[in-house]
Amino acid sequence: MARAAKTPTSRSRATAKSKGKRALPSRPAKPDLDKGALLKLYRDMSLIRRFEEKAGQLYGQGQIAGFCHLYIGQEAVVVGMQANLTPDDTVVTTYRDHGHMLACGMDPKGVMAELTGRRGGYSHGKGGSMHMFSKEKNFYGGHGIVGACVPVGTGLAFAHRYRGKNNVSLTYYGDGAANQGQVFESFNMAALWKLPCVFIIENNQYGMGTSVSRASASPDFFKRGEPFGIPGHKVDGMDILAVRKAGAEAVAHCRAGKGPFILQMETYRYRGHSMSDPARYRTREEVQKVREERDPIDHLSDLLFTHNLAKPDDLKKIDAEVKKIVTDAADFAVNDAEPAPEELYTDVLVEA
Repeated sequence: MARAAKTPTSRSRATAKSKGKRALPSRPAKPDLDKGALLKLYRDMSLIRRFEEKAGQLYGQGQIAGFCHLYIGQEAVVVGMQANLTPDDTVVTTYRDHGHMLACGMDPKGVMAELTGRRGGYSHGKGGSMHMFSKEKNFYGGHGIVGACVPVGTGLAFAHRYRGKNNVSLTYYGDGAANQGQVFESFNMAALWKLPCVFIIENNQYGMGTSVSRASASPDFFKRGEPFGIPGHKVDGMDILAVRKAGAEAVAHCRAGKGPFILQMETYRYRGHSMSDPARYRTREEVQKVREERDPIDHLSDLLFTHNLAKPDDLKKIDAEVKKIVTDAADFAVNDAEPAPEELYTDVLVEA
């Protein structure tokens, strides 16, 4: 079947075109979502992709300092999962966190301004890339210590249960963090008290520069809850509809009072571990193959066109909207005032 013409939404798409058309599988099943919902998923993934590309540019220009871990390639995981939440559910994640903030509805200007260390940032310019929070959006970080977010997410789930709220805690972490001891302590507590926590492992195949096959005795992270009686699934994290469906099941499990659930998202990051990582532990061909064959944004646009659920102009309109949002965020982030010197002494101690 001939594939409909596509609109370029990222550099990866342009590259894929230069290589020729990607081979599509036999006609994929028609999505069970309406056009509006599918276009929103496309928009949210595109916003994260464009935002992260701009963040990479600003880092190269010296506007962003310190650590900066980009989420390019993994967009389907957080967008698909967040589609199942209510505003009162909570989210916590690792240091690769910009995409999670945007998916939670945090203002791109505030996120970008925090990256550049400006007063208008979510942590008033003092936290940087890895340490942003939004009580309003129930986003509890951004944590720089590997695996540290897992006990925090478990604690948030405990708070939901303690307060008698039918809310869920989404706790994201990576394949590298999956081997940390506090993860298993959290599993035990969450299972013992049947806490409403979805543990989401974003397996992007490399913990810093070490492949999963070299660091984990078993790559089946979703089975690690079995000794505690925690069910789990492995999911194609590059397919947003598969993520959304698995997320709906996990969230429903938690809301029903059945305890925690584990989801292993098989995904891939296109950039290095951080901006300082040249990623020489993998070949360009490996990365390019994933870009051409499994890109989550391309995958969704393929579905939209295949089933006549969208036209190129629909996606072009979204792309233009997203580009403007990111451009405005970058302009704000490089022109906003730096924190006042006295900000060094604020938010250091909270007296209960």
